[in-house]
Amino acid sequence: MYRRFAATVATMLVLPVTALAGGGNYAFEGATPTERSTVRAALNASAFDWSIVPQRVTIHVGQVGASHATPGHVWLDRRLLAAGRFAWATVMDEYAHQVDFLVLEPLHRSILQHRLGASAWCYETAGLHHGAYGCERFSSMVAWAYWPSKESSYRPESPVDESAAMPAREFRLLLSSLVGAPSSLRRRP
Repeated sequence: MYRRFAATVATMLVLPVTALAGGGNYAFEGATPTERSTVRAALNASAFDWSIVPQRVTIHVGQVGASHATPGHVWLDRRLLAAGRFAWATVMDEYAHQVDFLVLEPLHRSILQHRLGASAWCYETAGLHHGAYGCERFSSMVAWAYWPSKESSYRPESPVDESAAMPAREFRLLLSSLVGAPSSLRRRP
């Protein structure tokens, strides 16, 4: 009986687990039930409608170092997820990169780059600091503008913070006009 239980748990940790909670279409790879719960809670805390992303995203959890994203994939470090609510804004940030990769068009990026005061969109110009890139300001703004909680680790502390690139309400209105994202903080039913 113990072997069957161990085999079931091992299978759950290896096979992707699909989730549709809080909008969004994603599957987990390598995440424990607690880690999956943390990611779901983060995405559900946001007023952003993650279902705007048109394809399934695989969320990889492990010892990945710095969390990051590529089209269709998000990598989250399990040590970050162990921090619980503190990790939520980073989860939102990395998933917001999927909006950039899979929803935004070149014209949207150009408008957002200008409005967010970025020097370049996303690493096409080497050597700039993280906050000079529009894609990083964009993903930070999605995390903050749609979850402006005092508990958010992305709460701006100074006007030069990435999540302070523009007022949150103004950002939501702009994103609504560009791609139909929610313009208010009302939660989905």
